[in-house]
Amino acid sequence: MEVKIGVQNANRELTVDTNLDADQVEALVSKAIADGGVLSLADAKGRRIVVPADKLAYVDVSISLTGQVGFRS
Repeated sequence: MEVKIGVQNANRELTVDTNLDADQVEALVSKAIADGGVLSLADAKGRRIVVPADKLAYVDVSISLTGQVGFRS
């Protein structure tokens, strides 16, 4: 899944290609907001992104198109 994270007062969004599905990402975001902690996601290469929950502007979850080549119909 491709996850785009908007951070308050930041000009650019963070993009993470993770192996989690949409429901798992939603659960992590909801838990981080409810606890007032941090949203921590690992990408497909093992890197970790950590964002304070109170600084989240939005989280967009979509199907990852990374690695596809050619035309799609």
